[in-house]
Amino acid sequence: MIRAVLFDAAGTLIETREPVGGVYARHARKHGVEISARRLGEAFARVFEAAPPLVFPGLGTEERGEQERGWWRARVHETFRAADSAQRPDDFEALFEGLWRHFSDPGEWKTRRDAAETLVRLRAQEIQTGVVSNFDGRLPGILGGLGLLSLLDTVVLPADAGAAKPDPRIFAMALERLAVRPEDSIFVGNDAQRDLAGARAAGLRAVDATALATLADLPLTTTGSTAP
Repeated sequence: MIRAVLFDAAGTLIETREPVGGVYARHARKHGVEISARRLGEAFARVFEAAPPLVFPGLGTEERGEQERGWWRARVHETFRAADSAQRPDDFEALFEGLWRHFSDPGEWKTRRDAAETLVRLRAQEIQTGVVSNFDGRLPGILGGLGLLSLLDTVVLPADAGAAKPDPRIFAMALERLAVRPEDSIFVGNDAQRDLAGARAAGLRAVDATALATLADLPLTTTGSTAP
């Protein structure tokens, strides 16, 4: 019997309204840098994949927020360097600030098709819901602005667990908060290693969000799997 369904956030429940490469290219032009959205998008994907986990244990909320912001500042710098190391923005700090504000704004995000309806349906079936994400502390505000936070029983971030996906500890914290067993839970995500392999290692059934036309197609049986 399924008692809880946990979701990844970006790429599963929510997505940016504009591709990341396009946002970076538009903001870069304001600061004298002309790099195509395609090149910036590809560079960002490489940088993000290779980045260290967004985990800063033992810090207070304010200091942790500063560290998370610094983590993203480094990723933005690496992205532009990877896309075209010969070009330099006239004011990198202003460029980064613009990007930080952009992706902090719930209006620059959208819910995946049928996301809210799926969460409502699960709750109507007395199935608990939650998010386990490697996002930073801005995520609850984004989810709240999109009307999803009130439909979730828990949101677990690396800052909460002291670990990031695919580390089983971050999944375990969500299950502990919901008081459910891994075998009675499903995790829905879009990343093969961080989401699907991580969830399986923690004992949950993993469902590949990219294999679902919409989240309304989420299977709620404990047999079989849509994940490889």
